[in-house]
Amino acid sequence: MKNNQVNNKKSSSQSQKSKIKKDRTTGQQLSEKGERIQKVLARGGIGSRREVERWVEEGRLQVNGEKATPGIHLKSGDQVSINGRSVNWEKYTMQPTRVIVYNKPTGEVVTRRDPQGRPVVFSRLPKLDIGRWIAVGRLDINTSGLLLLTNNGELANRLMHPSRELDREYAVRILGEVPDEMIELLKKGVELEDGKAHFHDIQFFSGEGANKWFHVVVKEGRNRLVRRLWESQGVTVSRLMRVRYGPAVLPGNVRAHKYYELNSKELALLMNIVDLEEEKSLKPALMKKRR
Repeated sequence: MKNNQVNNKKSSSQSQKSKIKKDRTTGQQLSEKGERIQKVLARGGIGSRREVERWVEEGRLQVNGEKATPGIHLKSGDQVSINGRSVNWEKYTMQPTRVIVYNKPTGEVVTRRDPQGRPVVFSRLPKLDIGRWIAVGRLDINTSGLLLLTNNGELANRLMHPSRELDREYAVRILGEVPDEMIELLKKGVELEDGKAHFHDIQFFSGEGANKWFHVVVKEGRNRLVRRLWESQGVTVSRLMRVRYGPAVLPGNVRAHKYYELNSKELALLMNIVDLEEEKSLKPALMKKRR
């Protein structure tokens, strides 16, 4: 009887060891499999996942000297090139995600270089050791306020994607009369040159006489959408400032030309809202608030 029990225990122990070994092997295989090329390059801001997929289809992307195939995974040491130009993709797997809220003033343009010599927002941002800052959408030269920037291209693409329908809230100063009928029409929708559009919310904020402040919300990033909606009703927008993008709000103490870096909780909320996993292994020092 004792021998049978001992044998059973040995058999059970061997079975458990075999299972552990099998699980470890599976984990090693998953690790060796690497990460999808679309995910890696999108994270680094090289292009969106769809763009990378198109490059693969067009034969513009090579891995280890051969044309990349759909679904290919990158492993440590793989050599990647786009249109014959080498890409140091491994650095993008090491960078922690960072997001800053920049208070853009009027007169600055959201571009890296401006042929007209106008000031650009990227000259005001902190330097990155790895990667580059990617703007989440744009603000035109006459619009001020909140501009989100991140070093994670996949996060930027998701935040901008129309399917997410994230709120963009603006403070707007209007020159002209704004009767209740106009507000209802702008909430219902008006036809613009590029299709029907509307405000998801309009709230009177302050002001008397000809100049009044309203807060409005749109859920898409069409060019000059807020201005064009108001102008369709014959009123003039004399000032426009974005104050919120999704859950990210422009802090009241962040002045023009300055920025604020999201802390770990704020970053986790932003990533979760677009179905990206929270990065739990980041060092606290990397997530400091900066001015």
